[in-house]
Amino acid sequence: MKFLRPIIVTALAALAIGPVSIAVSAHAQDATGQTAAVPQQATDADLIDLADYADLVLRAKVRRQSELKPERAPGLQPGHTRFYIEAETQSLLAGATPVGQRVRYLVDLPLDARGRKPSLRNAEVLLFARPVAGRPGELQLVAPDAQLRWNADLERRTRLILEQLVAPDAPSRITGVRDALSVAGTLAGESETQIFLETVDDAPAAISVVRRPGMEPVWGVSFSEIVDQAVRIPPRGSLAAYRLACAMPRTLPSEANLAREPADRARASDDYRYVIAQLGPCPRLREVPTIRY
Repeated sequence: MKFLRPIIVTALAALAIGPVSIAVSAHAQDATGQTAAVPQQATDADLIDLADYADLVLRAKVRRQSELKPERAPGLQPGHTRFYIEAETQSLLAGATPVGQRVRYLVDLPLDARGRKPSLRNAEVLLFARPVAGRPGELQLVAPDAQLRWNADLERRTRLILEQLVAPDAPSRITGVRDALSVAGTLAGESETQIFLETVDDAPAAISVVRRPGMEPVWGVSFSEIVDQAVRIPPRGSLAAYRLACAMPRTLPSEANLAREPADRARASDDYRYVIAQLGPCPRLREVPTIRY
């Protein structure tokens, strides 16, 4: 059996992921060669979610699809159909595991507005998956619908994200807020708040907010043990910005606020809200991946 070796992502790591609006559409050529708008299947936040959970990201062409009977598709959402797919691997965008020329997997797809089932034969798709142990060529998608219709723009955005995820200084995935503490300075209106975050691998992550009299607050994040020297504002649209905006709760959890004085507690909460406002929303079109079958 032939195997495809992983392709090294060539996008520049220094480039930030472009800001995304959920109203944005990609563009592709239709059968007549004309450029047509394609509804966006996933925001960059969605792609980060999918890539975070995937061991393999690959482009494939569907060669065969078989519908599973409802009794063989536990957990299937209403209005969806589960398919058994056989596809031909086109390229491997990310992953250390060799991939065969042919792959097999299950995917859940919605019915269209008329209740018709989708036809995928010869469609090119982008898969976010994990290999199934002991079953060469068999994949398990990181979510029941972690198959996206391929287009050049989607692959370009995915490659940029993958490049940032494997960078040596890539920020870890954030899972919550550990604690926060605000301390008043010697001058009126002077203070510093530090917010320490939980990460999936216990790597350091902390936000600092400094206030000076008559000045706008200055804030930044550090993914280093040395907070004061490494703090900086994450560029809008960067992996770090998405990590923060998509994982931090909208308000500071009361149990994480370590300050005892009411004024210090209130300031810590205010500074936290200020950071959330600066980060902006986390645009998602999909649920965070989870393997359900």
